[in-house]
Amino acid sequence: MCGFCGEIRFDDRPIDLAALAAVNAVMEPRGPDASGLFQQGRVALGHRRLSIIDLSTHAGQPMVDSDLGLTVAFNGCIYNYKQLREELAGKGYRFFSHGDTEVVLKAFHAWGADCVQRFHGMFAFAVAERDSGRLTLVRDRLGIKPLYFAELPGGLRFASTLPALLAGGGIDTDLDPVALHHYMHFHAVVPAPYTILRGVRKLPPATIRVIEADGTTREHGYWAPTFETLPEEQGLSFDDWQDRVLGALRTAVERRLVADVDVGVLLSGGLDSSLIVGLLAEGGQTGLNTFSVGFESVGDEAGDEFQYSDIIASHYGTRHHKIHVDSASRLLPNLPSCIRAMAEPMVSHDVIGFFLLSQEVAKHVKVVQSGQGADEVFGGYHWYPPMQESTDAAMDYARVFCDRGHNEYLRAVHPRLHGDDYSRDFIRAHFDMPGAEAAVDKALRIDQLVMLVDDPVKRVDNMTMAWGLEARVPFLDHELVELAARIPAEHKLCDDGKCVLKAVGRRVIPKEVIDRPKGYFPVPALKYPRGEVLDMMRDAVTSQRARDRQLFQPEYVQELLADPESHITPLRGSKLWQVALLELWLQEHGI
Repeated sequence: MCGFCGEIRFDDRPIDLAALAAVNAVMEPRGPDASGLFQQGRVALGHRRLSIIDLSTHAGQPMVDSDLGLTVAFNGCIYNYKQLREELAGKGYRFFSHGDTEVVLKAFHAWGADCVQRFHGMFAFAVAERDSGRLTLVRDRLGIKPLYFAELPGGLRFASTLPALLAGGGIDTDLDPVALHHYMHFHAVVPAPYTILRGVRKLPPATIRVIEADGTTREHGYWAPTFETLPEEQGLSFDDWQDRVLGALRTAVERRLVADVDVGVLLSGGLDSSLIVGLLAEGGQTGLNTFSVGFESVGDEAGDEFQYSDIIASHYGTRHHKIHVDSASRLLPNLPSCIRAMAEPMVSHDVIGFFLLSQEVAKHVKVVQSGQGADEVFGGYHWYPPMQESTDAAMDYARVFCDRGHNEYLRAVHPRLHGDDYSRDFIRAHFDMPGAEAAVDKALRIDQLVMLVDDPVKRVDNMTMAWGLEARVPFLDHELVELAARIPAEHKLCDDGKCVLKAVGRRVIPKEVIDRPKGYFPVPALKYPRGEVLDMMRDAVTSQRARDRQLFQPEYVQELLADPESHITPLRGSKLWQVALLELWLQEHGI
């Protein structure tokens, strides 16, 4: 896992290498092991390395192959790189390293940008072609690895994080009204290509962007799941689907063991992470490091699920590490660093949990597997079953997912930021796309391709990479995602959701962690702010910087402050925290 950046010029002005070096330096936590800058003609690339595969300097980046006339900067992991290397060697390619980066470079030369169709993994990369001056930017199918870019006068700059781009200067930091609407409605999810800042965009998942030397650009998507059972699968029974899911999940977990360092597991104690531990143990892994985090309770709301993670850790004899966080000693002092680690403001309460958990995990391992994505892929959320009866899918989805209505939004933000109901318009347009006919499949698709990318997946990437930790997500193996999309909805939604995955779990792990109320990663102190936490939020939203910014209307802010615990979103989030977090993020990044 790493971070990379670069710039391409379309005019005769030289690349500002000092600015690019500043961009690269911000990403040091993503790649603390090595750094590099490379320039050739009108293109320059920078890289920060976290050494996971081929720990030698031969695999350093940016990686240049003078014979092929290609240079690559790569972030991620190609799990099938050894098989691809053998295939490429059979075509006559010679290798000077033993890692996956050189395989990306050679594969690009052999098959062009369509090489991504052969990759199993998570990745974002940039390839510069010496002879043509062409630059190609690529992002993996499910957006596990990030890639941001900003247009400059006469050029384009890009990086693995938005704050890194800010370090290079020249960025329009005005808030984007469309993105702000999404942030305030769509649970802080801002769909690509938007970001909260007008001057920064992000490459959508499963996208190839080709930039010619003269600035001409073309872009296309290369993958999307289809929510339709194949003709040869029409007669499959529930047991048959279980067999297929179990086989695909075993493969996904095994693929993500590829590393020259130890691999641990983030163990929440729920079905998803417990299944990963169970399948690793089944595959012969011993002495596995597992990690859990919990918070202090607030009122009747418990702040940890250690009782369930303890069951799995004891059953499989893992080396289990538990971290308990109370708001006074750990949450508040670490919150500013956590917010600085956010490439974009992320309102989910558990983001601080992942940040502190990652800090501890990084002391023991450099790679972990994590259970993100199972709910979106296998239908685990409460809003999916009612969608089966929906006659207005887009509006029924918005009713349970959107944080507030458009009228409340108009009361919340300054009139200069008012506009159309962008979020619901986006949901309608997405639901109208071909490839998913049933209402529940439309909901699953938008959650997999949009919400998942810019909430749980981004959260895990940002918080683990803040500590030089690589997180791998087997439930987002693209073949598993494609399989799950083809499973009839009734097999996913029975048994209160994730039915087929629960059935698979009963074959592998103790049933106590399956047959229980659905849990999550609770941080009650941010959901029901009191005491010092509430004081912190109040100070942020009433500060002079907030008043000068004129982002939120004072009457609305005071309404939230007067009774924060009554202003809760349909997804059980704090509206006050959502407002405070955006202000805190802007302040932490000097905007």
